[in-house]
Amino acid sequence: MKISISGIRGVFNQDLSVQEIARFSRIFGSYLKNNFTVKNCVIARDSRPSGRLIAEVVTGCLMEQGIDVYDMGVAPTPVLFREARKYTGGLMITASHNPLPWNGLKMLIDGRGLFESDLEQLLNTRINEYSLIGQYFKVDPNYTTDILNHIQQPNQSNVDFKVGIDFGGGAACNYTNYLLDLYRVKYLGINDRLGFSSRGPDPTSDPLTDLCNLVKINNLNFGFAFDIDGDRLAVVNSDGVQLNPDLTLLFCIASVINNNGFKKFTISLDTSLAIEKYVKDHNGQIFISKVGESNVLRRMIETHSESGGEGSSGGFIMPSFTSCRDGLLASIIISSLDQNLIKECITISSNFRQIRTKYPINAKTDNEKLFDKILSALKSYTTNIVYTDGLKFILDDDSWILIRISNTEHVLRMSLESSTKKVDSLYKTFYDKIVQAYEKIQ
Repeated sequence: MKISISGIRGVFNQDLSVQEIARFSRIFGSYLKNNFTVKNCVIARDSRPSGRLIAEVVTGCLMEQGIDVYDMGVAPTPVLFREARKYTGGLMITASHNPLPWNGLKMLIDGRGLFESDLEQLLNTRINEYSLIGQYFKVDPNYTTDILNHIQQPNQSNVDFKVGIDFGGGAACNYTNYLLDLYRVKYLGINDRLGFSSRGPDPTSDPLTDLCNLVKINNLNFGFAFDIDGDRLAVVNSDGVQLNPDLTLLFCIASVINNNGFKKFTISLDTSLAIEKYVKDHNGQIFISKVGESNVLRRMIETHSESGGEGSSGGFIMPSFTSCRDGLLASIIISSLDQNLIKECITISSNFRQIRTKYPINAKTDNEKLFDKILSALKSYTTNIVYTDGLKFILDDDSWILIRISNTEHVLRMSLESSTKKVDSLYKTFYDKIVQAYEKIQ
């Protein structure tokens, strides 16, 4: 089981047992009861097979702790985040991009995810004795109405814009299609039945063959693919080519710079240099955060950033609307892009190439010893080392490699960026050295 600011995740009925789900639900209920005057919580789930059962356990345990539960049923994570602004707490039953056997609990307070200090306080919370049972309500969110007040409908010139949608059988079903209808965007959809999908759960790393073919055969402007809980968005261009996830974020940031006049942005440490370059070229400020949605949001609050996100997950965040990565919002913004702006973003992005991979590690690995070995193996190659989150080695002005422990899986994540000419040779060199460093401590 993995416990972090990204939530509590594990393989359902193995390390994430019903007993553990009940325990953490009671802890969260006690945390809400101890720290807030109003004692309520809105919940939702993605389309994973285990979601319904987990929702029933979560509901019962929260009510046992005296918390009123407002249930949205199957809904995307960004929809829950938006709705959670009306409640003391929120709880999303999801493992996001993790494989289908996984599930988890993502906990919110005041419409945002937990910061590291909140998580520490939560984990130190003792479960209260039973005193008063909470009430249960079903609720419909106002997300689709709210978005119309934040994002203008496209001009009539964009009325022929056509996209392909790969819903991934996830919670974006019945939300994204309704949004596109509101914005008069024509679309063709695949994998649009809840719980049924021909591809894996993570569109930012899984091949999107069916969507690429759909776009190319039907001469569509774009293809959009969502993960199971709708916070990640991957994009396919009009040629049926799957774009790197950093371009999702770049498209959105370029849009809010040109259309909203935004100037301050926060991006995670593993985001492409293309985004940093674009912002600076347009007289904006860029701030860097640790990887992880809550880390990005916290840095946004500190710097008064208007938007930003994580390039590696295709995750766009606009905190004035939702305090999380929002794939639905990103799809509407990209659907409204001017063609010249699209070309500008693709041109600047083409100067860089990213390789992102992961290497499975033992859950009991001595991380401090591992990173000491990695530091010794790679420090001679670097001009600067950033210690903000794992180890980020700056190789030259256009090249870097980041090695860090995942927030969501028992893996070592490796992200590398460089010019298209150098990236493959750099990756082979550093991947081999990192694996050797890990094997030395086993």
